[in-house]
Amino acid sequence: MGHHNLDSLDRKILKLVSEDARIPFLEVARACNVSGAAIHQRIQKLTNLGIIKGSQFIIDPEKIGYETCAFIALYLKDPSDYDRVMEEVRKVPEVVECHMTTGGMDLFLKLYARNNHHLMELIHDRLQPLGLSRSETIISFSTSFDRQLPISSIEESSADEEDDDDNAGNE
Repeated sequence: MGHHNLDSLDRKILKLVSEDARIPFLEVARACNVSGAAIHQRIQKLTNLGIIKGSQFIIDPEKIGYETCAFIALYLKDPSDYDRVMEEVRKVPEVVECHMTTGGMDLFLKLYARNNHHLMELIHDRLQPLGLSRSETIISFSTSFDRQLPISSIEESSADEEDDDDNAGNE
């Protein structure tokens, strides 16, 4: 997991596009006081580095019939089956996140189901046969907030590291 030093232009671009992924490059260029071509090149660089992972429309699951959001901890009978189980979990379209975690659980999933009955079917028919010793399910009643990492945090940590780099030669 490489860390990349970002300059002030990169941070300003990230702040603008994270607030509105549909902002035109020319508007970003005006706000940054550089050319549209410079913005295009920087966006391409940030994308190639994996800092920007694309843009997407966010669909509200509840509006399309998925009323139940659940988090499920999976405990494998044989932890060496992790890769195989993770690939099988990837095939379940209702699973939107899969995390390898510390602690007793092996995988931590976020998924959406149409209702509690559908959730039970997913757990019983799709997840349990994968070789689980057990699972734990937490149902989310609502999302209080969901956000990106604030760019101000990036500005502060990158600026601190740049200062450290600048001061390293002065010691």
